[in-house]
Amino acid sequence: MAGRYTLTIRTGPKVERERFEELESALDALEARLTPLEGRSLRDAVDLRYREFAPVAQVAARGEVAGPGRLLNAVRGGVDVRGDGSTEAYIGRVRRRLVERRKGETVYAALRRALTDGA
Repeated sequence: MAGRYTLTIRTGPKVERERFEELESALDALEARLTPLEGRSLRDAVDLRYREFAPVAQVAARGEVAGPGRLLNAVRGGVDVRGDGSTEAYIGRVRRRLVERRKGETVYAALRRALTDGA
């Protein structure tokens, strides 16, 4: 078995996957990969004449952790890095639910809490 948890990083059209045996290792790698992108402006506004998409409305990069299992993963969640450099954590896949951060908590700590409490 190559790994129980899959980390998928999407940056524009580029998709990278890594496999890990432990959830903690996958979450550590997610944080290490996305932290350098935070706080920087990654996208410009997109004007389609009839509608404009501000940088905060665009996902510039997405990191997702899923596993174990192939079809019905017990754990699925990730972090979106928006075009303005802001981040938000979510759990789920089809029906994503935002993870609210507690006072003094980073987005990665909030995701870790949500995934380990639910697992």
